[in-house]
Amino acid sequence: MNKRFTTILMLTAATLLLPFAQAEEWDDWDDDPWDDEVPAFEWYGFIEGAAGHRLQSNPVIDDEFSLGEMRLQLEGRYEGNVATWRMKLDGVADGVMEEFDADLREAMVSFPWGGSTDVRLGRQILTWGTGDLVFLNDLFPKDWESFLIGRDDDYLKGTSDAVRISWYGDRVNLETVITPMFEPDRFPDGERLSYFDPMQGGIVGAPPRLRGVKPPRTTENAELALRLHGRAGAQEWALYGYRGFFPQPSAFDPDSGQFTFAPMNAVGGSLRGPLAGGIYNLETSYYDSRDNRDGDNPMLPNSEIRFLAGFEREMATNFTLGAQYYLEWLQDHGAMRRNWPMDPDFLPDERRHLATVRLSWRLMRDNLIVSVMNFYSPSDSDYFIRPTLQYRHTDRLQFNAGINLFGGSESSTFYGQFEENSSLFTRVRYSF
Repeated sequence: MNKRFTTILMLTAATLLLPFAQAEEWDDWDDDPWDDEVPAFEWYGFIEGAAGHRLQSNPVIDDEFSLGEMRLQLEGRYEGNVATWRMKLDGVADGVMEEFDADLREAMVSFPWGGSTDVRLGRQILTWGTGDLVFLNDLFPKDWESFLIGRDDDYLKGTSDAVRISWYGDRVNLETVITPMFEPDRFPDGERLSYFDPMQGGIVGAPPRLRGVKPPRTTENAELALRLHGRAGAQEWALYGYRGFFPQPSAFDPDSGQFTFAPMNAVGGSLRGPLAGGIYNLETSYYDSRDNRDGDNPMLPNSEIRFLAGFEREMATNFTLGAQYYLEWLQDHGAMRRNWPMDPDFLPDERRHLATVRLSWRLMRDNLIVSVMNFYSPSDSDYFIRPTLQYRHTDRLQFNAGINLFGGSESSTFYGQFEENSSLFTRVRYSF
């Protein structure tokens, strides 16, 4: 059963359920639903050209471009009497991969179920949490490759074939997301971006591509995500739960020689609210590596605690400063160290610290936005600097440019491994 079939199956099920979704309202013969306004269909989209050029040669990838594509996006929305249907489809002519591709970004239907519940069914983009480009409890798919080569930030969020049920109460709200088939992150696989392979002890590229073997498509391997959230005065709070898999292939099966996705549970919480003229956010999460709770199997990821603290404030008119501190704390690090089979220089630190600073200027009545996002890890001694510029010439024509600049003292660290993937990117978009 492939992803497209799953999406079609979900939409078909939704069609069958719709007559019952608001049955209590249709039982009122004095309120004929056919007397409502005629449902409306609207569509829109854009055409975009994008290019990304490396700032230096890459010894394992023989291509000076990491991005080169023409993209056409068509988005449609149909407002029915009972439900809203949405579809978003991208067609891409990719000059780097020398191929044409179609990406179904959205294909979903949403409808109310009674007076306090909404249902959204089909292919959709899901997100929650409080971080700025740092994710703890948001375990929905990410497309890291798109982000690291310079596509629009919207493409950092991947798609899920899922059911989202949102219940709204007087004091608390509950979101439930069920994803029948696990969908991992899209990660650098060696074709566009090189990466560090601890098994080979160095930077590698394709071929072969880095692939992760997904878990079997069974009911017990479905993903379940929960968010209980509400407000306490001016403060926004949330509690999270997840059962599924680590989103990247961080496990290794020595028998097959394949990278795999390890099972995991996660629980966490977040707070966000006003503070000192700005907005603060706190978030934490515990990742439970279900098959390696003692931490003594180096072929599986350890459990870990993640913590995030952030603050954002407008320091002057149209000038905003945002800062974050992020911690990854590996559990049972001693057991990992005792059983580590590779070069000890490649052993992950027990604690990885990361600081981010974002500076944003909005000029020319918001038609020009200049932003710099800086990531620096004092524990890894590596960095990622991402200045961007967005200029809206008209309501339809927009120009974007930026730099992805990576560096570090060691090629085995998270940002250090991408140093030879640093690039300059530009995009031109015409919307219609």
